[in-house]
Amino acid sequence: MNTPSAAYQILIRVRLTNVPGVLGALATTIGERGGNIAVVEGFEAKGASIERSMCVNCRDEDHQQVIVDAIEELDGVELLEWYDRTFRMHEGGKIETEPLCSVADRDDLSMAYTPGVARVCMNIAENPATAFEHTIKKNTVAIVSDGTAVLGLGDIGPLAAMPVMEGKALLFKEFAGVDAFPICLDTTDPDEIVETVERIAPSFGGINLEDIASPAAFDIEDRLKASLDIPVFHDDQHGTAVVTLAALTNALKLVDKELADLRVVISGIGAAGVAIGKILLNAGVGYVIGTDRQGAIWAGRDGLNVAKQWFAENTNADRIEGPISDVMEGADVFVGVSAPGLITAADIRRMNSDPIVFAMANPDPEIRPEDADGLATVMATGRSDYPNQINNVLAFPGIFRGALDVGATQITENMKLAAATAIAQVIPDAEITPDYIVPSVFDRTVVEHVAPAVAEAARADQVLRG
Repeated sequence: MNTPSAAYQILIRVRLTNVPGVLGALATTIGERGGNIAVVEGFEAKGASIERSMCVNCRDEDHQQVIVDAIEELDGVELLEWYDRTFRMHEGGKIETEPLCSVADRDDLSMAYTPGVARVCMNIAENPATAFEHTIKKNTVAIVSDGTAVLGLGDIGPLAAMPVMEGKALLFKEFAGVDAFPICLDTTDPDEIVETVERIAPSFGGINLEDIASPAAFDIEDRLKASLDIPVFHDDQHGTAVVTLAALTNALKLVDKELADLRVVISGIGAAGVAIGKILLNAGVGYVIGTDRQGAIWAGRDGLNVAKQWFAENTNADRIEGPISDVMEGADVFVGVSAPGLITAADIRRMNSDPIVFAMANPDPEIRPEDADGLATVMATGRSDYPNQINNVLAFPGIFRGALDVGATQITENMKLAAATAIAQVIPDAEITPDYIVPSVFDRTVVEHVAPAVAEAARADQVLRG
């Protein structure tokens, strides 16, 4: 059963009869129904009744209603109002634009707009590079999605994808000061997506591709990287891969193993799985094998798309076949970016000593930490309610901050490796524990580490705008 989470938090406002036991009965009822009181508004008991608000974490939407129904049945308690705080947070969207200069009089207007703006326009026309100095282009990223692979929800379309893209823009701004805009496209045709992004590119300093299903995501990213002179980054692939490598780097310090000696099983060879495989191989991991719904991926297996074909040709040198339960035998690391409940405790017992398990399917992991307790030496998920959340927000803000700061034209493999190393180094070796192998997503020093490391790697790779 899921534990109560802030993702399903409700706010309730109640009027309580001011007699002994009523408040206690309310709290007891919520607890007995499985709710977790997270916040209680301060109050002073005066008069015949008391009004107060509290936030309650629930398991899901049905559980929210169970809590509300139980409160409504209590004597001495009147439920005045309740609402789902997640939906309330999203009302009206989560981002807006703000001016950077005032327009208080005619002089301001003549500089910000006509006629003064014409001089700036002509300067850019004569020297296009100055657009990075005199427009928002220097600090803006387009978050582009077709809504075909949103979170674990699948193909829900561009309109339903908007809340995620808005959230991404919020995180860009909050953690790295990057202005990002959600661009949800009403097409799933790779040719149309590429053409559209190419046409809007003059307004942006970078392109963050998001929630585009594979294998189209690979084709779209490759074509845009070839045609544009600004960074193009498919975060579902590379952000996940960067944070996975950072987490693995620190986890290895606890089990006394080296990258070159590892046997890694990756479950789910889509956009994220392929990118994780690539970055682990580039980092020096000795042996990687991937699995999908049909079992192990190996060179020569039928039905492989272009991305899986690359993966097959560069991994699983022994051409191992069979279901994931067979593949797990002797593995040091399991990395899941696939589906809930895919592996069992028995599968972990088949792994090598001191197994590392990254079960990152969201919202429900390949195996829940409770089921792996006592078996996995290090456990990570994609969820915020467990330790060691493998969260892309540790990577993409700093990666784009660093790339934009130095005028990088692309994001190279070395820049990704530099980001992973920087994230891992945020935690001093002496502080690394099985429950603390990656920094908190709220650690503001992460971007301070990642951005300069990425910028330096861009300089070393000589991918700076001339």
